[in-house]
Amino acid sequence: MADNTQKMSYQAGEAKGQAQEKASNMMDRAANAAQSAKESMQEAGEQVRAKAQGAVEGVKNATGMNK
Repeated sequence: MADNTQKMSYQAGEAKGQAQEKASNMMDRAANAAQSAKESMQEAGEQVRAKAQGAVEGVKNATGMNK
């Protein structure tokens, strides 16, 4: 009987360890996805800023303010 209890306890520990590992992997993937999204948004923001700056320069050139 003690042998069965030990075996069940071991199996429960194994299941717990596997669940913790899966949770850790999911958290890592979520963190990676968040970082990737952040980088994409920063890049998009930089592109928008550059386009806006180009538009400002175009207006300055067109109105003669850039001389």
